[in-house]
Amino acid sequence: MREMSVMHGMTASIAPVLFKAACPDCRARFELSASALRLAIGASRRTTFYSFTCPECGSSVRKPAGERIVELLTGGGVRTLRLHSTV
Repeated sequence: MREMSVMHGMTASIAPVLFKAACPDCRARFELSASALRLAIGASRRTTFYSFTCPECGSSVRKPAGERIVELLTGGGVRTLRLHSTV
């Protein structure tokens, strides 16, 4: 759990960020920490996505990420990979 200094000598706990997600295979719904998600940002909408492993069935899940999702995930501390064109 992260801590933040509030006043001299006092600290307040900050709850870890959790993201709601669902598995398209088993239809389970759950919450994932930022460390359980990966974000890939490509040159187009087709190549910008987030991924995770379903904690219920173990399936690898990949979903498209629009601008708002990218903002939420990066703001929540999800590790990001920037995909570069080799052209």
